[in-house]
Amino acid sequence: MGGGAGIERHLYRGECAGLLGLPGLPAEFIEAFEKMANLATKAGVEGRQALKIHTPLIALTKAQIIQKGLELGVDYALTSSCYDPSATGKPCGQCDSCVLRQKGFKENGIEDPVGNTGIRD
Repeated sequence: MGGGAGIERHLYRGECAGLLGLPGLPAEFIEAFEKMANLATKAGVEGRQALKIHTPLIALTKAQIIQKGLELGVDYALTSSCYDPSATGKPCGQCDSCVLRQKGFKENGIEDPVGNTGIRD
């Protein structure tokens, strides 16, 4: 968890809104995990350091996250969301994460540069 490595903050990119069959991680889970992490690290127990998990994207839909990335200049050709990519990293195009990513790009009126064709190599 980073308690011994001097890590004070962790950014969790997870989003909850609009997830298909995914369990998602509501804010209550993140808060409970943060509390547990602070009780389970030496630095936290000794009061030397408190772990803080930041979730700046948790209330955004995948489309909103993609839009924010576009505004920030993210090269989405270098990213993947697939839970089951091929050995070469090609997305399956069928898992919930691939489907959600495709929906997010479609809602932004653009094609996903990765493709998600569902044809494995």
